[in-house]
Amino acid sequence: MTVTPQQAETAPSPGAEGETVRGLRLRGVSHVYRGGVRDVVSLDPLDLDVVAGEFLVIVGPSGCGKSTLLEILAGLIRPTSGDVFIDDRRVVGPSRDRAVVFQQSTSLYPWLTVRRNVELGLRVRNLPRSERRSRADAELARVGLSEFADQWPHELSGGMQQRCQIARALAVDPPILLLDEPFGALDALTRENLQHSLREIWRETRRTVVMVTHSVEEAVLLGTRVLVMSHRPGRVVDDLRFGFVTLNSTVAEIRSRPDFVETCRTLRSQLLGL
Repeated sequence: MTVTPQQAETAPSPGAEGETVRGLRLRGVSHVYRGGVRDVVSLDPLDLDVVAGEFLVIVGPSGCGKSTLLEILAGLIRPTSGDVFIDDRRVVGPSRDRAVVFQQSTSLYPWLTVRRNVELGLRVRNLPRSERRSRADAELARVGLSEFADQWPHELSGGMQQRCQIARALAVDPPILLLDEPFGALDALTRENLQHSLREIWRETRRTVVMVTHSVEEAVLLGTRVLVMSHRPGRVVDDLRFGFVTLNSTVAEIRSRPDFVETCRTLRSQLLGL
C-alpha cells in the first residue's frame, strides 16, 4: 500500500566530521536471547536498506523485536547473525553519527542539571562552553524546558525527563536519529507539539530517522515509510510508503484529513489481524 499525498524528497544527511551518510544497510540480521529454560528468537534474519533522509517508522505487536532492532542499529547489542552498515562501514558499537532516545528516562545523569545533561554530548566533542550552552538552550526551548534548565532530573516529571532526553539527542545534530517510543510518556498536547517539532526538524534537515512506536496515528503522521512486523520472532510483513509528513499542514490539520483517517484505519486493521 502506498499513500503519497505529496512525494517525499530525500537528500543525503550531513554526517560526523562533514561526511555524508548515505543510509543504513542490514544484511541477514537476526537476534536470539540465550539463557534461561530455552533460547528466545526475537528477530528472524532481516535484510533492509534505509535510504539517507528517510523517516522510517517500525510498528508491530509488543515483543516482536522492534526495540531489539533499534538497539542493534544503535550498536548497543550485537546481532546473533548478520551485519549492519552505515555507508560502507560495519557497525561494531555506538558512534557519534547516531543518537538514541529511549522510552525510559533513566539515561539522564542525576548528578547533572537539565542543561548539563543536554550539553553532555557536546562536551564529549570538545565544543566551546559558549556554543554548548547556546545549543543546549535552543533545544531546551524547542521542547519547552527552558525554565527548568538549572533543575535536577529528579525534580522533573517523567514526561519532562523524556523531553530532556529528546533535547540532548537533538543538540548533537546527529545525521541518524534513533527513537524508541520517544513520546510514549508524554501528555497528549505535549506529544502533539513534539510530533510537530520532529516533523519540522526532519523537513528542514532530511536527516535519517528510525523510530519505534505503538501508535498507528504517529506512524502514519511521521513516517515516509512504515515497516509492519509480525509477532515474535519478528519479521517484516509489510513495507508501506506514506507522504503525510511532507505536507505543509499542522498536525491537527493532517489528523482531520479523510485520507489520513482511512490510512490509519487500514493500518490498524492490519495490525489487529496479525
